[in-house]
Amino acid sequence: MTVLLTHKPLEPEKLSALVQRPSNGATVTFLGVTRDHNDGRRVQYLEYEAYEEMAVQELRRVVDELKARWPVDVAVAHRLGKLDIGEVSLVVAVASAHRKEAFDACAEAVDRIKMTVPIWKREVYEGGYVWIGSEEHAEAKSPAG
Repeated sequence: MTVLLTHKPLEPEKLSALVQRPSNGATVTFLGVTRDHNDGRRVQYLEYEAYEEMAVQELRRVVDELKARWPVDVAVAHRLGKLDIGEVSLVVAVASAHRKEAFDACAEAVDRIKMTVPIWKREVYEGGYVWIGSEEHAEAKSPAG
């Protein structure tokens, strides 16, 4: 498994273990964590939705392209559903023989995932919410949002 979409809590250590090999001297693991604020507003929780079949396909494409560009092993997991503050929504684990490739590939993976994978989040605030990451939901704000 190099790509996972799930409603269950993510386990970063298990994902990092998937990319570790005797030939890899560096493992970089990125955790996207639900924070309590955005744009000056207090976030209560997030909800993630995805076009799951397409999201998995795009995540696999990102992983394949990273592996074609750098000598790395990559695993990615993204959470769906409701996440409370402090919960992990994204794990990207990258391992390589040397740290530079692992860091570079991990940063590229996170940027590409945020730009191209059809996963959307709804930030819920006191009195409102806003969808982030989807043109379809861009206008779907609550009256207070």
